[in-house]
Amino acid sequence: MNTLATPPSSNQPVVVAALYHFARLADNGALQKPLAELCCSLGVRGTLLLAREGVNGTIAGSRQAIDTVLAYLRTIPGLEQLEHKESGAHKMPFRRMKVRLKKEIVTMGVPDIDPLEGVGAYVDPKDWNALISDPDTIVIDTRNDYEVGIGTFKGAINPETGTFREFPDWVETTASIPRDKPVAMFCTGGIRCEKATAFMRAKGYDKVYHLKGGILKYLEEVDEDESLWEGSCFVFDERVAVTHGLRESDEILCRACRNPVTPEEQASELYEEGVSCPHCYNSRSEEDRRRFRMRHQQMLAARKAAQPDSENA
Repeated sequence: MNTLATPPSSNQPVVVAALYHFARLADNGALQKPLAELCCSLGVRGTLLLAREGVNGTIAGSRQAIDTVLAYLRTIPGLEQLEHKESGAHKMPFRRMKVRLKKEIVTMGVPDIDPLEGVGAYVDPKDWNALISDPDTIVIDTRNDYEVGIGTFKGAINPETGTFREFPDWVETTASIPRDKPVAMFCTGGIRCEKATAFMRAKGYDKVYHLKGGILKYLEEVDEDESLWEGSCFVFDERVAVTHGLRESDEILCRACRNPVTPEEQASELYEEGVSCPHCYNSRSEEDRRRFRMRHQQMLAARKAAQPDSENA
């Protein structure tokens, strides 16, 4: 079975499919145009990254459209066993469709790391609580600081990285992780841990584990009353974040800095829709905020103009 999830509920008409698969794609460039054309013809939106090491991305569309794109991807040599995770959305969470060619489908910047040569041991969501509750286990959140800021597993270490490229340096210069301890790692959907655990193994760590399917699979499968997850999980689309059962949470996106903003932060005097939030206020000038305010007003005007006149609808 190639899917890792059940279909979204019927009151959420948009299917959101998150996917990745490491494979040796000899000519990833030849896949770009037909894949983009197929997605656009079906009304599918989102982003797919193609590299010689595989495919990664998130797409959204109707049930039939998503099934068609996934079936096409699985006809590509090396992607036959492609798995994906599904959630639902009440409206389209992406503005356009992008199929991009990349050197890496998730950028770590360490050339010799190849997940196809060996990664950490996968741990199913149902077994994850027992692993991270062991006092000997070192639990590491491999995501970026702004993601960790709105939710993580209880007791997890935050490397405080701005990008995934910083993770290898953190391990080598800052972390001081004992090599005789079990290390449990997790990320949003699992892809960053493929490279993070491969990197750890290359550095001599033998007891390396990672959450199969990532946080998204855990939130889907583990009951909230048994969950060790605290907060929300940032996702890279207009839903901003999800919580248990993959329900959309209450965070919104700051249009100035692209950071998630919690309900508490939205109440701050530093928050202004489309202009600033507590994360970026002190790093922006009044001229920046004037420019963002003008842009936001233009966006609101364009949105209003695009809506049909209710009297003529």
